[in-house]
Amino acid sequence: MQYGICNLGIVPIRLEASDQSEMVTQALYGDVFKVLEQRKKWSRIRFAYDGYEGWIDNKQYLEIEHEEYSQLANSEIYLSRDLIEYVSDISNSLYPIPLGSDLNGITLLKHHFDGNSITSKSEKTNIIETAFLYLNTPYLWGGKTPFGIDCSGFTQMVYKLNGHKLLRDASEQATQGVPLSFIEESEPGDLAFFDNADGDIIHVGIIMADNHIIHAHGKVRIDRLDHSGIYNADKNTHTHRLRVIKKII
Repeated sequence: MQYGICNLGIVPIRLEASDQSEMVTQALYGDVFKVLEQRKKWSRIRFAYDGYEGWIDNKQYLEIEHEEYSQLANSEIYLSRDLIEYVSDISNSLYPIPLGSDLNGITLLKHHFDGNSITSKSEKTNIIETAFLYLNTPYLWGGKTPFGIDCSGFTQMVYKLNGHKLLRDASEQATQGVPLSFIEESEPGDLAFFDNADGDIIHVGIIMADNHIIHAHGKVRIDRLDHSGIYNADKNTHTHRLRVIKKII
């Protein structure tokens, strides 16, 4: 088994081994993973953080040893806190890194970091404040940064920045936590999940106070939440059908 670390700021992870294949998620600086299959130009990987799999360009990561992988995969929280920051290498070349990049591999990569960081878990009351950092971020399928994000990437990163782990996709996140029977039982920071006509979970957002929700739909936005689902006042219609509310923390 081989192992790798993302040594660049934002790297696309593809469904198939091709630049033309859809991006299913992103590797952020410092993410570590197992290499499940290696080809001439591409590697199929599985992230240590959430078990998600996809294909990465071989030019966009560095191989590491099993011991290094294990140490980094089990490290305490150490994340970049600014929307955009830089690390520098031994020749003082700068590498831009986005909010939520994992800094545990700094020494291994022989990089230097002077920015603000997060080194401890936060209370649930901090979830909404963190979510506001992504407000108006454009929707991007597979995205996980303030420059483009999808609905489950948004919830995963907000929770990650507060020291709590979510899986990658909305349908996976819906398997976590404790279900609530009514919106009235929820509190800010809980997750609301929404399904399609086939009953598949396809969307997730973070519940706010006073029957509002913050979620990624076109952009990260705030809408109304009721027992039917998400009500978009701009369109004067419901855009998503509520399936279940989960208390994760």
